[in-house]
Amino acid sequence: MERSSVSEKLFKVLVIGDIEVGKTSIVMRYVKKCFDQAYKATIGVDFFMKTVEWDAKTVVRMQLWDLSGQDRIKNLSRVYYKAAMGALVVFDITNSLTLKSATEWKQDLDSKLCLDNGRPVPAVLLANKCDLMKTKGEDLVSSLDRFCKDNNFLGWFETSAKENINIDEAGSFLVKQMMLCDGSLSDEEHQRDGIKSLTQTPMKISGTSCC
Repeated sequence: MERSSVSEKLFKVLVIGDIEVGKTSIVMRYVKKCFDQAYKATIGVDFFMKTVEWDAKTVVRMQLWDLSGQDRIKNLSRVYYKAAMGALVVFDITNSLTLKSATEWKQDLDSKLCLDNGRPVPAVLLANKCDLMKTKGEDLVSSLDRFCKDNNFLGWFETSAKENINIDEAGSFLVKQMMLCDGSLSDEEHQRDGIKSLTQTPMKISGTSCC
């Protein structure tokens, strides 16, 4: 296939959440397929590029903005959010306070950014550091399902950057939602989208397409 026949999509994606929830580790695992226990907290904003060959005719380029959880970044969030088409909101599954903060990050995002049609940008919740959880149960699943519904997340993934659990799956899910909102997927693909079963954990993604 000639290169000229390939369609390219560029999406700006925000990676937001509190300090030390693992945002940079997730991005590094997704982009560079590596994990370093000694990552230092992000100061300001880091930028990463991820290229995905979506299908035979489409290449998706994602510009990932890894925002620090510092207060000074929150105060400038409107500037950093500009033109974003999607977001990964990260919390530490072993620290309930970071889940509360995820609510605040999502509210801040929705108050300052929306799609051209006025709807919220696609956002996926990542329950990171799941490798540190000793026990997991249906209560956790149902509570996060409700949390996503109450806060307009399209769904959530239990992730571990260290063990490489659901990082690529979460990225692919967000890309599909952005493609749907961009009008780049067919009606048939749009209708197939919905609750998704994960292959690495017995969890389900809640939520529907954004448009």
